[in-house]
Amino acid sequence: MTESILEPDLPIIDPHHHLWDLRPMLPALQEPHHDFIAALIDAAYYTFDELQADTKGGIPGGHNIVGTCFMECGAFYNGAYGEAKKVVGEVEFVNGVAAQGASGIYGSYRPCHAILGHADLLLGDGARPVLEALMAASPRFKGIRHQGAWDADPAVLGAPFHAPEGLYRDSTFRTGFKHVGELGLTFDAWVLEPQIGDVTDLARAFPDQPIVLDHCGTPLNIASYRGTLHENFDRWRHAIHELAECPNVSIKLGGLAMAFCGLPEDGPAMGYGSEHLAALWRPYIETCIEAFGPERGMFESNYPVDRWGASYDVLWNSFKRLARGHSDDEKRALFAGTAARVYDIEDLLA
Repeated sequence: MTESILEPDLPIIDPHHHLWDLRPMLPALQEPHHDFIAALIDAAYYTFDELQADTKGGIPGGHNIVGTCFMECGAFYNGAYGEAKKVVGEVEFVNGVAAQGASGIYGSYRPCHAILGHADLLLGDGARPVLEALMAASPRFKGIRHQGAWDADPAVLGAPFHAPEGLYRDSTFRTGFKHVGELGLTFDAWVLEPQIGDVTDLARAFPDQPIVLDHCGTPLNIASYRGTLHENFDRWRHAIHELAECPNVSIKLGGLAMAFCGLPEDGPAMGYGSEHLAALWRPYIETCIEAFGPERGMFESNYPVDRWGASYDVLWNSFKRLARGHSDDEKRALFAGTAARVYDIEDLLA
């Protein structure tokens, strides 16, 4: 599906995408009836060239992507650093990609201008030296994500992705978590819709820690949840509004094209246009913006995972359709300003 670019001059910071080479992991990922894992396999190799082709960074004719933020995904870990610090390898790799973009060859486009890595906060106080090593690995390192997605139905996530139940409420996790704030870093939280309350509890316990909820809280329309989006919508909406009462929390507006959410249910890349996708996503996006306000909301691509439901250009056209009722200042926040402030990359908008 190709479309003309809507509002081509609007600056965009894509605050959430991945880079990886999953090809060595493919035998372990073979779960033939799991749509999410099928989507990962479909995009098993995604590094600078693939990101450049999607964003069209520095190339006329695409959306005005001025910069991006890399989100951890377990890629390019370096075992030579030891079990706890192997995560540093991911940040080192992405810093090289960022340096490639910062060379000036691609104009002012700055891919991976912020890097969000991973540290195992279940190390408790032992997480601090890992965080310090990540900080030393790149001046672009801004924070971490330690995903907490869990469900009683093992078919929801697929075997490789389950976090421990109640991770964000765990006392050892919270011992590690305090070091994130002490070092001035951000924290991204990924959970599934029934777990949003765990993020709220964490945000209340650490009111000075900046937290970003990924993917609108991941509404579920997969496995045992298939067909339940409508009946669970009010529960999701209540949880989102309750979380929004925590002023230290922002939200990423996207991720709805993942197979988890089933919006659309069939993929990958079935060729839906932006009008169709905007209609599917409108109840969730509008609820999140209403709850958090544009100053705490940021549209995200979640690429290449969201390739399941939309091409990159169509994805951002969908977001622009959803933002049509907002003022110019609100659009600037939703598409770039909030991400620039939260991840300390406001130089991209100077």
